[in-house]
Amino acid sequence: QVQLVESGGGLVQAGDSLRLSCAASGRTLSNYRTGWFRQAPGKEREFVASVSGRLTRYTDSVKGRFTISRDNAKNTVYLQMNSLKLEDTAVYYCAVGRIGIIAYDYWGQGTQVTVSS
Repeated sequence: QVQLVESGGGLVQAGDSLRLSCAASGRTLSNYRTGWFRQAPGKEREFVASVSGRLTRYTDSVKGRFTISRDNAKNTVYLQMNSLKLEDTAVYYCAVGRIGIIAYDYWGQGTQVTVSS
Protein backbone atom coordinates (compact mmCIF):
# COMPACT_ATOMS: atom_id res chain seq x y z
CA GLN A 1 0.00 0.00 0.00
CA VAL A 2 1.27 3.45 -0.89
CA GLN A 3 1.04 6.21 1.66
CA LEU A 4 1.82 9.86 0.99
CA VAL A 5 2.02 12.30 3.87
CA GLU A 6 2.23 16.01 3.16
CA SER A 7 3.46 18.54 5.68
CA GLY A 8 4.77 22.06 5.86
CA GLY A 9 1.67 24.06 5.15
CA GLY A 10 0.65 27.04 7.23
CA LEU A 11 -0.35 30.67 7.37
CA VAL A 12 2.15 33.13 5.93
CA GLN A 13 2.19 36.66 4.60
CA ALA A 14 2.50 37.59 0.97
CA GLY A 15 6.14 37.49 -0.07
CA ASP A 16 7.07 34.81 2.45
CA SER A 17 8.31 31.30 1.74
CA LEU A 18 7.20 27.81 2.68
CA ARG A 19 8.53 24.36 1.96
CA LEU A 20 6.08 21.53 1.58
CA SER A 21 7.16 17.93 2.06
CA CYS A 22 5.65 14.73 0.72
CA ALA A 23 6.99 11.65 2.44
CA ALA A 24 6.22 8.35 0.74
CA SER A 25 6.07 4.77 1.90
CA GLY A 26 5.31 1.72 -0.19
CA ARG A 27 6.91 3.11 -3.35
CA THR A 28 10.35 4.41 -4.25
CA LEU A 29 9.65 7.88 -5.54
CA SER A 30 12.66 7.97 -7.82
CA ASN A 31 10.98 5.24 -9.91
CA TYR A 32 7.78 7.25 -10.31
CA ARG A 33 6.47 10.62 -11.32
CA THR A 34 5.54 12.82 -8.39
CA GLY A 35 3.37 15.86 -8.71
CA TRP A 36 2.04 18.70 -6.58
CA PHE A 37 -1.49 19.91 -7.14
CA ARG A 38 -3.58 22.51 -5.36
CA GLN A 39 -7.23 23.30 -4.91
CA ALA A 40 -8.47 26.69 -3.84
CA PRO A 41 -11.97 27.20 -2.40
CA GLY A 42 -14.58 27.07 -5.13
CA LYS A 43 -12.06 26.10 -7.79
CA GLU A 44 -11.02 22.91 -9.47
CA ARG A 45 -7.83 21.16 -8.53
CA GLU A 46 -4.92 22.32 -10.67
CA PHE A 47 -1.47 21.06 -11.49
CA VAL A 48 1.40 22.93 -9.85
CA ALA A 49 4.63 21.02 -10.49
CA SER A 50 6.00 17.57 -11.13
CA VAL A 51 9.27 15.68 -11.15
CA SER A 52 10.01 12.56 -13.13
CA GLY A 53 13.60 11.41 -13.08
CA ARG A 54 15.49 14.65 -13.55
CA LEU A 55 12.70 16.28 -15.54
CA THR A 56 10.65 18.94 -13.81
CA ARG A 57 7.55 20.79 -14.97
CA TYR A 58 5.71 23.78 -13.58
CA THR A 59 2.51 25.58 -14.25
CA ASP A 60 3.15 29.06 -15.61
CA SER A 61 1.87 30.90 -12.55
CA VAL A 62 4.57 29.43 -10.28
CA LYS A 63 7.55 29.38 -12.62
CA GLY A 64 10.48 31.21 -11.07
CA ARG A 65 8.90 31.10 -7.60
CA PHE A 66 8.38 27.40 -6.83
CA THR A 67 10.93 24.61 -7.03
CA ILE A 68 10.18 20.89 -6.87
CA SER A 69 12.91 18.55 -5.71
CA ARG A 70 13.35 15.01 -4.50
CA ASP A 71 15.53 13.51 -1.78
CA ASN A 72 15.98 9.87 -2.74
CA ALA A 73 17.55 8.93 0.58
CA LYS A 74 14.48 10.20 2.42
CA ASN A 75 12.01 9.10 -0.27
CA THR A 76 10.52 12.57 -0.02
CA VAL A 77 9.56 15.20 -2.55
CA TYR A 78 9.59 18.88 -1.66
CA LEU A 79 7.94 21.97 -3.02
CA GLN A 80 9.86 25.11 -2.14
CA MET A 81 7.53 28.07 -2.50
CA ASN A 82 9.01 31.55 -2.54
CA SER A 83 7.46 34.97 -3.05
CA LEU A 84 4.06 33.62 -2.11
CA LYS A 85 1.02 35.45 -3.36
CA LEU A 86 -2.55 35.64 -2.12
CA GLU A 87 -3.62 33.52 -5.08
CA ASP A 88 -1.37 30.67 -3.91
CA THR A 89 -3.79 30.03 -1.06
CA ALA A 90 -5.08 26.47 -1.45
CA VAL A 91 -4.91 22.95 -0.17
CA TYR A 92 -1.81 21.38 -1.67
CA TYR A 93 -1.71 17.69 -2.53
CA CYS A 94 1.11 15.47 -3.64
CA ALA A 95 0.46 12.57 -5.96
CA VAL A 96 2.41 9.68 -7.41
CA GLY A 97 1.99 8.11 -10.80
CA ARG A 98 3.71 5.83 -13.21
CA ILE A 99 6.15 7.38 -15.63
CA GLY A 100 4.57 7.75 -19.05
CA ILE A 101 1.02 7.51 -17.74
CA ILE A 102 -1.00 10.70 -17.47
CA ALA A 103 -3.10 9.79 -14.47
CA TYR A 104 -1.77 9.78 -10.93
CA ASP A 105 -2.47 6.66 -8.92
CA TYR A 106 -1.95 7.75 -5.33
CA TRP A 107 -2.76 10.96 -3.49
CA GLY A 108 -1.92 12.44 -0.13
CA GLN A 109 -4.41 13.98 2.26
CA GLY A 110 -3.38 17.56 1.53
CA THR A 111 -1.88 20.42 3.50
CA GLN A 112 -3.36 23.89 3.77
CA VAL A 113 -1.39 26.91 2.61
CA THR A 114 -2.88 30.29 3.42
CA VAL A 115 -1.26 33.49 2.23
CA SER A 116 -2.44 36.71 3.84
CA SER A 117 -1.82 40.33 2.91
